[in-house]
Amino acid sequence: MKEIITFILSNFPLTFTVIGLIVAGVQILRTPHPRPSGSVAEAVLRWFLFFSIGVSFFYNFVCHVFLGESSARFIGWAQSPFQAEVGWASLGYSVLGFMAFRPNRGLRVGTIAALACFSWGAAIGHVYQMVTAHNFAPGNAGIMFWCDIFLPLFGFFLLLKTRRSALG
Repeated sequence: MKEIITFILSNFPLTFTVIGLIVAGVQILRTPHPRPSGSVAEAVLRWFLFFSIGVSFFYNFVCHVFLGESSARFIGWAQSPFQAEVGWASLGYSVLGFMAFRPNRGLRVGTIAALACFSWGAAIGHVYQMVTAHNFAPGNAGIMFWCDIFLPLFGFFLLLKTRRSALG
């Protein structure tokens, strides 16, 4: 059981994305038939923004600001003041995720674009650390790395799906 809890908490971007998909699924199942056009994509996008960005980055904020030593160890870094800077930036992304939960196309596009800049930049940093420092710590080369690549892609896909549904 300890290993399962550790896996869930250590791979929080994946964990919160799955929770968001579950909540979206419940919302979709509770929507009476016939469902309005685009309601499925809208539900998935809303809960993706809330959980994958809002909650996940708030969790990241707490870990980097208040649990910096253990966060650094998980990533394969030495503890430094940079930990707090990453944490405070994460709080900003968290606020964006929560704000974008409400339908506002411009805010949603901006939130996912900011996520992409941060996450893809982090992924490049992970690759650099894997190649130059042989850092294959779980927080550098594990699920976190893959979430940095694929979560922004999923966000852009959802934006595209909700745009298409809005157009008819």
